[in-house]
Amino acid sequence: MAAGIALALTLAGCGGGDDLEKKGGSSGGSGEKGDLVIGSAGFTESAILAELYAQILSKDGYKTSIQKAATRELLEPALEKGQIDITPEYAATLAEFLNGKANGPNAKPVASPDVNVTMNELRKLTEPRGLRVLAAGQAVDQNAFAVQKEFADKHHLKTLSDLGKSKLKIKLAAGDECPKRPFCQPGLEKTYGIDITQVDPKGVGTPQAKQAVKDGTDQLVLTTTTDATLDQFGLVVLEDDKKLQNADNIVAVVNAKDAGSAKIAAHLEKLTKALTTADLTELNKKVDGERQKPADVAKEYLQSKGLI
Repeated sequence: MAAGIALALTLAGCGGGDDLEKKGGSSGGSGEKGDLVIGSAGFTESAILAELYAQILSKDGYKTSIQKAATRELLEPALEKGQIDITPEYAATLAEFLNGKANGPNAKPVASPDVNVTMNELRKLTEPRGLRVLAAGQAVDQNAFAVQKEFADKHHLKTLSDLGKSKLKIKLAAGDECPKRPFCQPGLEKTYGIDITQVDPKGVGTPQAKQAVKDGTDQLVLTTTTDATLDQFGLVVLEDDKKLQNADNIVAVVNAKDAGSAKIAAHLEKLTKALTTADLTELNKKVDGERQKPADVAKEYLQSKGLI
């Protein structure tokens, strides 16, 4: 997003809070304070994760609120400034975002499909910024590419390598940034030899993008591994068999001064250990497919796991 976009974030959630431009971190460096602001990006999964964080911390007596922002370009600086205390993130994606900030847009990539390597690099990038990354969970949300089931059956497609070998002409429904992203069009072409004739800018995993593949207007759609609505559109994910996508495990990132205590980490890591990719997919389904509220879905899940 353009640098000139105003930092206009809306407040939602459990305890109320201030506008980010007025709020500052004032714990005096203790790593823990009573009022915690959880950052949430502008999509379903992030909203659910923020609710999970807020509710598990509220159970232990913290006063929590949730601040929503549309992009990482807004959330991450707010986290550094202490305007946000905690936010759910994706290990590899955040590592490359901070790598670009630190070393320029042409920096050598630091993330990889290996979660341990990725986490080590991420911590090197976050610590100088006053941030702390908690342990990576088993839940992963990576880019995924799906096709119509009938299309897959007709052409014997199970993997992205199969699609490349098929030599089929492919129109890809994705975000408009896909032609420049190494894990989207360039990666599909270089790693798998997929012949992408056009990127149809319908967004990442949007209903419009999936409908275009269902209808046959497009042949491939960029979505995510926790997309819970693929069945509704008759789509199946092709396996990333050459590991194009990096280790985007779910991680909690905290402002070290305001929320870096061992106590806060212990509460969040109970959730991290419990939450699986399948769990997250099901939670997304309840919100996107069944129109339940993220707060209600989060509460039900935490209760089912004995976490609240």
